Amino acid sequence: MTAFTGYVENILKKLAADPGHRVLTTAEGRDITAAEFHDSVHRMAAELADRGLVRGRTVSMLAGNRPEALSARYAVNLLGARIVLLYEGQAPETQARVVASAETELLLVGPESAEPAAELLSHLDGAAPKTLTLGPGATGLDAEDLTAAAAVRPSGHTVESAARADDDWCIRYTGGTTGLPKGIRMAHGPYAEAVAYPFESAGDPSRLLVCTSLAHLAGQLSDMTLAAGGSVVLQEGFEPGAVLAAIERERITHLWLLPPLLYQLLDHPSLATTDLSSLTRITYGGSPSSPARLRQALERLGPVLYGWYGQSEALLLTEMGPAEHGITGHGGQITVGRPVPGVDIEIRDEEGHRLPPDTSGEVYVRSRGMMTGYWKKPELTAQVIRDGWVRTGDVGYLDEAGYLYLMDRVKDVIIVVGGHVYPGELEDLLHTHPDVAHCAVFGVATEDRVEEVHCAVVPTPGRTVDAEAITEFVVAHKGAMYAPRAVHQVGSIPLTSVGKPDKKRLQADVLGRGDGVR
Repeated sequence: MTAFTGYVENILKKLAADPGHRVLTTAEGRDITAAEFHDSVHRMAAELADRGLVRGRTVSMLAGNRPEALSARYAVNLLGARIVLLYEGQAPETQARVVASAETELLLVGPESAEPAAELLSHLDGAAPKTLTLGPGATGLDAEDLTAAAAVRPSGHTVESAARADDDWCIRYTGGTTGLPKGIRMAHGPYAEAVAYPFESAGDPSRLLVCTSLAHLAGQLSDMTLAAGGSVVLQEGFEPGAVLAAIERERITHLWLLPPLLYQLLDHPSLATTDLSSLTRITYGGSPSSPARLRQALERLGPVLYGWYGQSEALLLTEMGPAEHGITGHGGQITVGRPVPGVDIEIRDEEGHRLPPDTSGEVYVRSRGMMTGYWKKPELTAQVIRDGWVRTGDVGYLDEAGYLYLMDRVKDVIIVVGGHVYPGELEDLLHTHPDVAHCAVFGVATEDRVEEVHCAVVPTPGRTVDAEAITEFVVAHKGAMYAPRAVHQVGSIPLTSVGKPDKKRLQADVLGRGDGVR
């Protein structure tokens, strides 16, 4: 049997090959060499192993964009344990359900996340997992642990990988209609291949600016950058002026942005006076894009745009390079690109039959990056994975040249900055509010095709709807990501011919009367 080499081992080998290379720059401007980072991963792994962490166990982590968040994840995966990355936009109640569902044995917490972590732990009904704080020390553990570990473990100590190709490297939780987010199991084998995917025009070596959460796609792009011998500059979050300044100061070559954040960059007054000559690639994706805004970006930034379409269940599916942004389909619709190597895409009808080019249907995909399945949800896994293909829930078509165009979604989901909002989940919550007799949650796209959450609410007889109070109620129970852009008080919810809420009509009504709260 051929020995398996995981993504962490590949990154560690690259670090060891050039120990003096500056591989990480913190948000405070501190540089970390490859040798220092390599040592921190092994020290962390040794410390966690001493504490009983073994292959097949689960570690959850709530932390910001700090080097310790990367070294801790690598250490966990090196030991063959799986990681669950908790999102800042989730409410503590939801985070607690995720921690419990994943059978978490250890919770790693960044100092900046101490308060939300404490609230998370307060919502756990059963036994709480052990907790360790990620600090600024060499091992990433808190000061007391660092002192004890450093005294007995010399620099240069290494830990052998215990991960196998079919082991989970992570469970990535997304929103769900049942109240508990779905846990997507991703194995080491497919992820090691995904991390090895070569970036085009990302710089040689690449220098990636991370200004969105490491718990999301920025973490994967960091892995890809380090595995290719590049370096990563960390920022605490996205602020367009700070991003522009960092590109110039740090000579950034590569940047990942969601479309709404790209638009903020284009609109910032410092754009025209910032030296962006080092920037050779902006990878964008995660939500629908505005063709007009993309044309504007190409005019202002040059041929640096690379569009990605993918899903958590199947990783990267298509890519569109700068020269392909002018390719359009029906009615001038912009393509999301062609399948990347190793990915097959088919368009199928409701019975699962393959459709010819230029015919719309549900997008099915098959790739080496497919999930193992949903954590402890075999029925749901069977619904989504059919004969080795993943049903994406997206509606689209392929043209004769193999370019994919997306038109709609089969799944009722609103894609916002930070993640996905599932209307059914939010409707269930709103129906528990005493002022709400009936409601419907739907997405409304702005001129830039940025989706926003809207709620149409029929008040309980004798009551009125306070939009601010409803929003506070949503944030308290579901987190800021679910906060509605507008709450519309209506006399009734319009229905389709089959008796379902007519959300397309609600969207049209909102667009016809503006964004005012009613």
